[in-house]
Amino acid sequence: SCLLARVLWFYRMEDVNEDKKAFYTKAEHYWKDIPPTVDGMLGGYGSISSIDINGSKKFLQKFLGEGKLKTGTGCALDCGAGIGRITKRLLLPLFHTVDMVDVTQEFLDKAKTYLGEEGKRVDNYFCCGLQDFEPQPGRYDVIWIQWVIGHLTDNHLVDFLRRCRGGLRPGGLVVVKDNVAYEGVVPDEVDSSVCRDLPLLRKLVAQAGLSIVHEEQQLNFPEEIYQVHTLALR
Repeated sequence: SCLLARVLWFYRMEDVNEDKKAFYTKAEHYWKDIPPTVDGMLGGYGSISSIDINGSKKFLQKFLGEGKLKTGTGCALDCGAGIGRITKRLLLPLFHTVDMVDVTQEFLDKAKTYLGEEGKRVDNYFCCGLQDFEPQPGRYDVIWIQWVIGHLTDNHLVDFLRRCRGGLRPGGLVVVKDNVAYEGVVPDEVDSSVCRDLPLLRKLVAQAGLSIVHEEQQLNFPEEIYQVHTLALR
């Protein structure tokens, strides 16, 4: 995963775009071999989970509540949800219901036990790659997309963000939280993903017709991990 910094070299997304099928198939095969645990979801960095969740909660609570430009707490979507680490610790405590989408069925099956009693408030478990996933129009107050955009080509990321925009309720929010490269695009051949720099990510967000309303860097992660930024989009 892009969590662990690797040697930086410049990379053309065109190379990925030319062979989308192999890019996605290799990633699916990678995740099928990963154990359905928190440590597996975080590439061996399970120890950072609480820091991550606490940072996300502080970020998200800036937007939740009643009134103009505030975001409701009815339903959230967890994208690239895995076994439900974010659903369990961030979204279910803040939202009435949650939907989960992930490309690996084994992870979603594990989620049903991992989430425990609160898992009853998960309405839908969608097994689907985000490049093919269509959020239900007007369903979600928050669409949370974390550590998964690197598995999408540029065009598919723009298209997916456009569909997410259509999936929002009035006042709704798309949140992208991910690693960012220092410059250019860095590939990870192990899990078939890429890590983009912030200028490119901002450009793709704009192409999707969304605006960045707030942006923060996640603090207190280990030094060897790429910087992680959280972007709130409307």
